[in-house]
Amino acid sequence: MVLLALKSFVASATLSVVCAFVPSSHLKSDTRGTALNVAVDPTTVTKKEYEDICGDIFNEDEMMRRLEKTNHLYPKHVEVIEEIGPLAGEMVDTILLETGDKAWQPQDYLPDLSKDGWEDEVKDLRNMAESIPDELLVVLIGDMVTEEALPTYQTLLNTFEGCDDPTGTSESPWARWSRGWTSEENRHGDLLNKYLYLGGRCDMRSIEVTIQHLITNGFNPDARKDPYRGFVYTSFQERATKISHGNVGKLARQHGDKNLQRICAKIAGDEGRHEKAYQTFVQEILNRDPDGLLAVFGDVMRGQISMPAEEMTDGVDANLYENFSNVAQRTGVYTAIDYADIIEHLVQTWDLENLEGLSSEGEKEREYLCKLPTRYRKLAERSMNKKKKAAEEEKPALQSFNWIYGRQA
Repeated sequence: MVLLALKSFVASATLSVVCAFVPSSHLKSDTRGTALNVAVDPTTVTKKEYEDICGDIFNEDEMMRRLEKTNHLYPKHVEVIEEIGPLAGEMVDTILLETGDKAWQPQDYLPDLSKDGWEDEVKDLRNMAESIPDELLVVLIGDMVTEEALPTYQTLLNTFEGCDDPTGTSESPWARWSRGWTSEENRHGDLLNKYLYLGGRCDMRSIEVTIQHLITNGFNPDARKDPYRGFVYTSFQERATKISHGNVGKLARQHGDKNLQRICAKIAGDEGRHEKAYQTFVQEILNRDPDGLLAVFGDVMRGQISMPAEEMTDGVDANLYENFSNVAQRTGVYTAIDYADIIEHLVQTWDLENLEGLSSEGEKEREYLCKLPTRYRKLAERSMNKKKKAAEEEKPALQSFNWIYGRQA
């Protein structure tokens, strides 16, 4: 009995000491029976006393204030981004789909292993997957690896000044967009990963090693923390991803894999919605700061668009991305012509041909960008014709891929 009383005294005293250093602003105002409200009178400690002993106070308002950037690299760009913040909130409600049970999930497109007859469903999936040639399989794996590096892309979004999510749960429109976009994109890698696993034709461990390397290596699209550059990049890249998934789906259908065709079509649909949102963001920037946006757009195009999986490696093939990219071009999934087409699409979407009221520098950039699709397409056609002619004279060298147990593609 004495021992029990002693334990009670020690616990009460310890709790009192802890609570004594918690200022009243940190204590619950309600009385839901927690010891925190009765162990000590919160008025016995002042805010100054708490700060002297425990350091600075970080309630939510104070934390948000301190996290606000006071010195931006692009203050004008941030001002514009903050002005169009409500549009980002609108996109969360209109472009992104509902979460939870109402949203599509990877399991909707895969055999349910918890139900009777799942073995037959897996056999059917595998039989269809057998029809996919190794070249297309390699492209599909590369696309899946790219999708699985999603943590890198969310990190990138949070580097754009004015668009970050400083606390991880911020309710700012841009933070909500970033998290919502990420939650939708997360389904893509999950679905493709499970499809490939159930298909049984890939070395999943080699693929997993590649994913880990890619996330570890990171990715630098040269956005430079600039939201203008970031949204020009995402406007381009979302469309490129939509094209790639869409073309894989079309080829899968030609080879008889209806499952893969449905999967790729669903993912391409997501990318199409996201593309629309990012291109709308850029349009709103263009409406407010046309010279600034065109200067960035032109500079991004001069440096060319970096592909998000350029740092991929399986730990064995140092040229894995280049080899994967070559296969994607040979199969027609994503080519230099697509690159030129995307530039043309952006120029038309933002109606640069009819953009007026520019400075002399802005007008130069507008003219450069409007002529760029034609110039780039000519170069792309010349390059592709050269490769085609070389392929007719001599078969292109095939590369072995550990992803498919060393088979060549």
